[in-house]
Amino acid sequence: MCAPDRLLERRDTLELLAAEAARARTGSGRLIVLRGATGTGRTALLEAAAEQAAAQGMRVLRARCSPEHTSIPLDTVYQLLAHAPEFDAVAGEAPDPPGTPPHRGRSARLWRLLRSYADETPLLIAVDDAHLADAASRRWLVEAVRWIDCLPVLLVVTERSQYDIDPPADGLAHALSSALVHTRTLAPLSPDSAVELIRSVRAGDTAPEWVADCVRAGAGNPLLLSALLDDLQSTDQDTLPDTCAALYPGSYAAAVSWWLDSAGPATTEVARALAALDEDGPGTADADLLARTAGADPGRVPGWLTAMTRLGLLRPDPEGRPRYAHPLLRDAVLGGWTSAARQRAHRRAAEAMLRRGDHAEAVAGQLLRAGPVGDTWATAALLDAADLAARDDRSDDALAYLRRALDEPIPPARRAAVLTELGSLEYATVRSTAGIPRLAEAMRLPGPPRDRVRAAVALGTALARRGEARAAIDVLRGLRDEHLTGHPDLARTAQTASALLSDHDQGVRQEVYRWLRETAERSPDLVGTAGQALLVRYESTAGLTSAESAMDRVRALLAQPADPMEEAFLPGTAAAVAQWADQLDEAERLVRRGLAGQRTSLLHPMHTALLNVRIDLAAARGAYDEVLADPEVRRPDGIPPTSANAVANAVVALVETGRTEEAARLADGFDLQNAPDSWELNRFLYARGVLHTALGDPAAALDDFLECGRRQSARDVVSPVVTPWRTAAAECQLALGRPREALALAEEDLCLARVWNTPRVLGRALRTLATATGGRRGLHLADRAVRILHQDAHTPPRTEGTPEEPLPRSQAKPTGGTTTGTLHATAAKTPWDTAGRTSDDIAAYREGADRGTPGAAETELIAALTAQGRLLTAAGERARARDALREAAARAERLGAVRARAAAEEALREGGARRTTTALTGPDALTAGERRIAELAAQSRTNTEIAELLHLARRTVETHLTSTYRKLGIRRRAELNAALTPPPDSPPAPETGPGLQMTRPTGPSRGGGDS
Repeated sequence: MCAPDRLLERRDTLELLAAEAARARTGSGRLIVLRGATGTGRTALLEAAAEQAAAQGMRVLRARCSPEHTSIPLDTVYQLLAHAPEFDAVAGEAPDPPGTPPHRGRSARLWRLLRSYADETPLLIAVDDAHLADAASRRWLVEAVRWIDCLPVLLVVTERSQYDIDPPADGLAHALSSALVHTRTLAPLSPDSAVELIRSVRAGDTAPEWVADCVRAGAGNPLLLSALLDDLQSTDQDTLPDTCAALYPGSYAAAVSWWLDSAGPATTEVARALAALDEDGPGTADADLLARTAGADPGRVPGWLTAMTRLGLLRPDPEGRPRYAHPLLRDAVLGGWTSAARQRAHRRAAEAMLRRGDHAEAVAGQLLRAGPVGDTWATAALLDAADLAARDDRSDDALAYLRRALDEPIPPARRAAVLTELGSLEYATVRSTAGIPRLAEAMRLPGPPRDRVRAAVALGTALARRGEARAAIDVLRGLRDEHLTGHPDLARTAQTASALLSDHDQGVRQEVYRWLRETAERSPDLVGTAGQALLVRYESTAGLTSAESAMDRVRALLAQPADPMEEAFLPGTAAAVAQWADQLDEAERLVRRGLAGQRTSLLHPMHTALLNVRIDLAAARGAYDEVLADPEVRRPDGIPPTSANAVANAVVALVETGRTEEAARLADGFDLQNAPDSWELNRFLYARGVLHTALGDPAAALDDFLECGRRQSARDVVSPVVTPWRTAAAECQLALGRPREALALAEEDLCLARVWNTPRVLGRALRTLATATGGRRGLHLADRAVRILHQDAHTPPRTEGTPEEPLPRSQAKPTGGTTTGTLHATAAKTPWDTAGRTSDDIAAYREGADRGTPGAAETELIAALTAQGRLLTAAGERARARDALREAAARAERLGAVRARAAAEEALREGGARRTTTALTGPDALTAGERRIAELAAQSRTNTEIAELLHLARRTVETHLTSTYRKLGIRRRAELNAALTPPPDSPPAPETGPGLQMTRPTGPSRGGGDS
């Protein structure tokens, strides 16, 4: 490693000094002032000039000024002349009495001594750091300059010229004629020279990034850069550290400290304040805040920032605000600053930001780094910031603000609310047990009844999610009985929360809903609107009401005024019922309304319920990409999903999109043994059964489906609206060669489906019964299923098929204790029949068709068309069979349902037809969701704008666009418009909608049938 060249870019100055020295040797002297910031190499240049002069036969007199000697009169002059014998006599004289004329005092005698030196040989007088010279020496040097123009004397001095917060004193040349003085200002090193210096010291292949970092940390300052290279001699790191603790022996930190000392205490305070504020990220500090934080002159700080930027120590961020050129430089500036002093600076910054009306989170960010303030303004700022962070789903930030707020004075009543929110966030983001002690403490503190209810609901939610549903109910009951006797509205809220949390335990659920039903029959007011909505949900799952009746009751409840705390339970409950009733658009609106009203920083059972409905809606539409991109499925940093319902939907989505291996890994990774005994576990068992079916193991699948059914029936959940385990089990029984058992399950499912009476459950039940029945009767059932499902799939009904005939009532008695009489209490006519549609219904259908949004029955329609096609093939009606199967394959392709498409194509091959002509690539291969997002992206909308417009997660939009790019064979957003628009001479895509003539390929037949 070579020694660094300290005189880079100083050749012109050296040449000037050599020329002036030659001129002085001829008897014409002058003053040369070398000015520059600290560390720019003034001293090195002065030494080089002295060496040059000595080599040319000049006598060199040196003096180095320092702040310690500024009080000693003529100290600098004594340093210059101390080596002469005559000096001792002059130096030993008493100081001149006041009023002594300049030509008679000691200064005059020192001047004559200097002239005697000049008479002997030309002189170079070198004075380093003349700005630190004592006043008497400065006057003597100024007076000497006025005489040396006729003497062989060259006076070269260095002065620090750097913009400091405290204005500097006048320079040595201030009162001199410009003819007597030549001033040269030393600039920082250029980037090229800094790179040259670095490479001259560190030989070999050096990464450009490392060199660039060294240039930034050195700030073009030879002193800092040389010190940094000295510290880096003993390391071969490929990256420059951000802290001085990683450097040895510490030359860089010492150089920065000396630089600060040279600048003075006021400048040091500003520099450190900037470094402290720079910890908060770009754009935090500005001149006004910096001046307030450091207690500096606000008129000087902007100039200092500009000067430091020109010197290279600061660099503007994208917003134009100053930041240190490298984190290592900022760390070095902070070095030596005590923790207490730094905390005081942050407190002053927080107060200054509060006074000038800065954002609450900006103020709170400073308070996080300050010690306890002990004043209410700090509490208010921290809580306001926590509220903003929580609303933006920045849980980590909200946690930090709330924890810090506990160090400030908070009234006991307010403290309970803070602990409730903090405990909720800690439970949700840190670990499952972290927040429970805080929630329990919030329950014990005195406070308004509403805050106590919020704390109890949050604590109950946390306990229920841990599988302690009974303990959760006890918490809420204890609060209701002890503290809410005079608050009937809050008592209803506690009871509603108990009912919702009871879903986590089968025994508790039956107990709670029994009380809820009995109370509602006696005194509906005691239950409230939210409780009545939960009863509608209960009756919907128990097979006790129809979809039409359930929706009428739910809508009436939503129209009633509700207490704000009770209102939190309504949208999620209503959304679940609407989703089961195939009212997906209405359900989505309710989910958005519910999530908008939820405070995500407070644990609440309805928040999870809303998230479950959201992912269920995507699954109901067959939007598998949305399911897999849901935040509950795709957790950050590889964290496995904890929601059994999210896992279940994801497993089914992976199976339906042909990714069974991924589905198996996801299912195997779910901790079934330690999962809470809730309804979500039943969903997982059903999803695992779907996976076993796809893997060709109907026996294992049947076990899962029957166990799912047993557990649901024990919870009074018998309706197929929640989990269609009977139809799935019936298909497994058929695969295992047990048609009688399959038929019994299918008939039971149809009986229950007719009670609920929606296209999705009716179509599914009819399709399964058709497959189990077979023959002409089975074909009739399949035709009926397709007609019903077509009416809800945004497509006109097919005109082919047998005229509709009334279905016989099934004599099977459903499991779960529901009587046949109850099931037959509902009219057989479905409200979705075409004859019953109004003009508004038809307009809504057409709007949905134009929008390309799959209906709730779309996935069931694909399965029904496939079953119909198989039965038509068996009946010898191959032309109709091909139409049905090709439509099924086309619909499956649009949804991205690989498994369903493969089933339809397999049935086509078995019927002797060629494979479907649906596209795997190109615009026709896009699903409805992909096309909708692609069209918005083609209109130059950003992913964030699309997500907000469609009420999707941003990740969902990104997933859809990735799939779209792959199908369209493009790589850039700019190519979307052209890719979505087919060339004008391209043939039209074949129509695949029901009731339309399918495009049939020509060619020889296969398997004895028409091709």
